[in-house]
Amino acid sequence: MQTLFFRGPLAGPERSANRRQALFGLLILTQAAHSVEESVGRLWESFPPARLLTALVSTNHALGFVTLNIGLVAFGAWCFFWPVRREWASAPAVAWLWVVVETVNGVVHPAWSLVQGAYAPGVATAPLLLVLALVLAHELRRSSAERRTATYSLELAARRARRR
Repeated sequence: MQTLFFRGPLAGPERSANRRQALFGLLILTQAAHSVEESVGRLWESFPPARLLTALVSTNHALGFVTLNIGLVAFGAWCFFWPVRREWASAPAVAWLWVVVETVNGVVHPAWSLVQGAYAPGVATAPLLLVLALVLAHELRRSSAERRTATYSLELAARRARRR
């Protein structure tokens, strides 16, 4: 049975891959909610880096901000449906890129809120982005360690077979 997040049987390495895919999908969905929160709260008005980025896209900061966020979420969806779900060789690197982006997002928003001494758009969803990014990072590290162990076991078996 195949669903939006899971492919194939839920056992062994497939289960680990499915867990990473699900986490990645949740991360992108949360980023979409985060983008809505930032847009509704007009983040570009209070956060200088957002103002700078929007100005690169349009003189209308609201339009520039929404355009950038639609592009970000669309890229995230593409990453999910192609490299991650199809398990391309680039999938771990793509996932790590998003881990970095969302970890920064999850730290900067609360920090900016503290500096401002008030709510800053994006701070409500930022902790969830941070948690999901850190859990995904843990899964990616574990997967990498499992691959190294499996590779070492295969190499060891091949050496033993050659000695016989």
